[in-house]
Amino acid sequence: MLWYNATGANPSQGGSSEAHPRSGRSALLRGLQGIAPLFRGTSAEGHGGARVTSELSQDFIYSDAPAPHIGRRRQILAQHPEVKALMGNNPSSVAWIVALVVLQLTVAVLVHQLNWLVVVVAAYVVGAFASHALFVMIHECSHNLVTKNTFADRCLGVVCDLALSFPSAQAFRKYHLLHHKHLGHPELDPDIVSRSEAALIGRSPIGKAIWMFFLSMSQAFRPYKVKGVALTDTWMIVNTIAVVAVDGLVLWLLGPKALAYLFFSTLFALGLHPLGGRWVQEHYVTSEGQETYSYYGVLNRLCFNMGMHNEHHDFPNVPWNNLPKLSKLASEHYAPLKSYRSWTAVVVNFIFNPKMSGYSRIVRTSAK
Repeated sequence: MLWYNATGANPSQGGSSEAHPRSGRSALLRGLQGIAPLFRGTSAEGHGGARVTSELSQDFIYSDAPAPHIGRRRQILAQHPEVKALMGNNPSSVAWIVALVVLQLTVAVLVHQLNWLVVVVAAYVVGAFASHALFVMIHECSHNLVTKNTFADRCLGVVCDLALSFPSAQAFRKYHLLHHKHLGHPELDPDIVSRSEAALIGRSPIGKAIWMFFLSMSQAFRPYKVKGVALTDTWMIVNTIAVVAVDGLVLWLLGPKALAYLFFSTLFALGLHPLGGRWVQEHYVTSEGQETYSYYGVLNRLCFNMGMHNEHHDFPNVPWNNLPKLSKLASEHYAPLKSYRSWTAVVVNFIFNPKMSGYSRIVRTSAK
């Protein structure tokens, strides 16, 4: 069961589902319908046949139902036992990690004597894609999907960070696995913004655009809201020392523009950029009752199929190269779900649709 706490009423029990729109809001929503062809699956009708509410909620969407992924995983394995053959690791990711780190450091060398505008543009047009791909490789390492050795995958995560200017791999590993284990639990899932952050984001396009631009900082501070988990450990210290050492070397040998290129590449990869749509696409609710969404657009080719998020949550032990095979094999489960074909459209909808906000997440009422 899902309900919106803003009114305290369940729409199925007669609670109002109509907001009192501000002047011009209806016109804006009609304009957003123009990007509807870029979305696939349900739209006006929510998952399970429920209509999406038009309430401008000032609270999260609460659910007493379990996350859908374990149940769907069991169904798919029962119907398609051959899915087990897709599980395992993908050693070719090692070559991709090395190539992407070398690419970023090479571009940093090429731009270190150019003007600042070229540095920033290069970071947005080239660097953001390379940095985002490295973040996906960190994600693969976090699930031990690269080698068969946990120590090796941890080390490869640190290698990814060497071209990102900021230590993140080991912290991401710790908190991302919590996200999978406690999906939707506000005290345990670091992917959910705090209530104070959601209020700060608000519903204005400017507020949401600023939040997306600085999304990397939001994610960096997100662990502080997760209780009972140490904020640092040996691996995180090693990770930090390695990245600071490389950053210092880049600054010493090439100067501030080279380091700025790496920094802005990371900032854009996680922020106000077409790639930034991924962070909204994954779990921000646009179809009532559906918690996780996949993206099947062309940018998956540059992002190691990271858009296939329902598939990943159902089978986190399937590496990136086999996610399209999984999606096709179990298409009867994935095709009916709402999905996206444009991350840019996701960004535009999030920023300009007044119904979308930091509160547009399903959270669970059970303790664990």
